[in-house]
Amino acid sequence: MEQMAVVLRYVNKHGSIIESFLGIVHVTSTTAVSLKAAIEKLFCEHGLTTSRIRGQGYDGASNMQGEFGGLKSLILSENPSAFYVHCFAHQLQLTLVAIAKDHLQVCGVFNSVSNLINVVGGSCKRQDMLRENQIKNVKKALGTGEIASGQGLNQETSLKRPADTRWSSHFATLTNLILMYDSVVDVLKFLRVDSTLKREQRAEANGLILLMNTFDFALTLHLIKNVLGISNELSQALQRKDQDIVNAMHLVNITMLWMGISIG
Repeated sequence: MEQMAVVLRYVNKHGSIIESFLGIVHVTSTTAVSLKAAIEKLFCEHGLTTSRIRGQGYDGASNMQGEFGGLKSLILSENPSAFYVHCFAHQLQLTLVAIAKDHLQVCGVFNSVSNLINVVGGSCKRQDMLRENQIKNVKKALGTGEIASGQGLNQETSLKRPADTRWSSHFATLTNLILMYDSVVDVLKFLRVDSTLKREQRAEANGLILLMNTFDFALTLHLIKNVLGISNELSQALQRKDQDIVNAMHLVNITMLWMGISIG
């Protein structure tokens, strides 16, 4: 089911900036015309009108920001005051992913991680196996003192599929993979000898085990995670409601410096 979330940002009578989640709308089509009609219908239900819009922001999809047929262009044609601003956190994510994948070794790791998630999370049975192995490994680590217990620590984690348009998704994917490294290997070892699987599937699991045990894979995995961790802090900071432009530029400069040091 295609859905669209609508959020309003406005200034109240006290001069404070307020952000309100207006609702989620089911759309039968993701064309700009259909999305515009859905927004107008939602506005009417709340006694609002698009003529009062003074700004709009979406991701980089062509149906949203297209110069001629995009949603922002359709609204601008009726209301020139609806100034369009591309989501900067979204732009940062796309830029980082594009630059990172321009490096062959880094791109290879991302491809391997995606394949790894497809294999390990390919069925509910495998996901349950991964979860059970992770619980067992966490209990073992707690017993040996390798990790500390406490409120909010060692919460249940899962392998998240990275998406170029989802904020910080690559960082979360690599972080969880590192945390669940032993559990993932345990599942792959089981799949490698599972007689119910085809020979090609067992061979694929074996190949992933060999890859995960290489120094280059482990080094690149941790390096990318550290670099994306720095940019993730910047992305989270830029989305704060009380952020000012001077401090934001300072954070950008610090991030560029630390990323340069990490990569160098």
